[in-house]
Amino acid sequence: MTVQRDFVRRIDTSASRSRRLHIDLPLLALLALLATIGLLVLASAAGDQLSYLKRQSVFLLVGTVVMVAVAQFPLRFWERWTIAFYLAGIILLGLVLLVGVGAKGAQRWLDLGVVRIQPSELMKLSVPMMVASFLHHRAIPPTALEVFIALVLTAIPAALILVQPDLGTALLIFSSGLFALFLAGVAKRYIVGAVGVAIVSAPLAWLYLLHDYQRQRIVTLFDPSSDALGSGWNIIQSQIAIGSGGLAGKGWRQGTQSQLDFLPESHTDFIIAVLAEEFGLIGVLVLLTVYLLLILRIGFIAANAASVFGKLVAGSMALTLFVYVFVNMGMVAGILPVVGVPLPFVSYGGTAVLTLLFGFGILMAIATDKAKN
Repeated sequence: MTVQRDFVRRIDTSASRSRRLHIDLPLLALLALLATIGLLVLASAAGDQLSYLKRQSVFLLVGTVVMVAVAQFPLRFWERWTIAFYLAGIILLGLVLLVGVGAKGAQRWLDLGVVRIQPSELMKLSVPMMVASFLHHRAIPPTALEVFIALVLTAIPAALILVQPDLGTALLIFSSGLFALFLAGVAKRYIVGAVGVAIVSAPLAWLYLLHDYQRQRIVTLFDPSSDALGSGWNIIQSQIAIGSGGLAGKGWRQGTQSQLDFLPESHTDFIIAVLAEEFGLIGVLVLLTVYLLLILRIGFIAANAASVFGKLVAGSMALTLFVYVFVNMGMVAGILPVVGVPLPFVSYGGTAVLTLLFGFGILMAIATDKAKN
């Protein structure tokens, strides 16, 4: 009996210590595991360019410090400052269009001298937070006017990102705002109406919204061999990498597609193909399991959040993370168009890592918040 009481006391002490630090231990463990997998694959995908690995390691370290620091502030603090973050993101997106740095036909970055940032990454967090902040003091489900205002708040940053141009990120950020609306219990007639409008406007979007290269990506999805040395190259090489990995893979740094530079963007958008070639189906299933557990943990935090704001933000983040993983893997496997969506915590990218860990800091604040507001 004494041994059992001592064991329970030690467990309670550990739990209370992590709660005092506002750290969700299951969430932290899953993030650490995901980051470890990411660095392992990046070390292979980057080849001899160790600068990618070093920079990603620094970003993860700095991001972890940011995450812990963010978690120390009460959730009410972040709710009050949400509109400031949102407006700052809008201003940064405007600056991108005016003085942004271009690369590969797109203007998406701001050069701050020491580092380049991609403001669209910041909106992945601030958009659902803004919609949640707007809705959480109002009656649920939202009225038609409130739905319209929430859609406008979501559409403004999406439109600024669309003209960079970055169609994939614009659609995904718009979706993150829709997730918050959906979780707020928006009436089914609005959902049906939105789907109907999307279907009807699809031909107009094809003719007037999409650039030529974006249309080509969609066409290539159905027949990559029609332009095997052009727009179909990425999909063909990634499918070769995935298929050649088999069940257990060729071994770390033994993949031919990535090591011989057949696979483009192997350290960013197509990094999952590197993992599939070197660690096979088993490696992919391990990564998917970690993502699944992470999404389920975020869903648990959302279900147990003490405020409507916390529920909407956490729930939106769970759905957004699922969509990003699904779109990236679908893109690499050739079942979705190539839209340039990175794989969270695995693909190389400083702004993305810092934004994600900032968001997970807010998630930890939600998980340890007990005050109804």
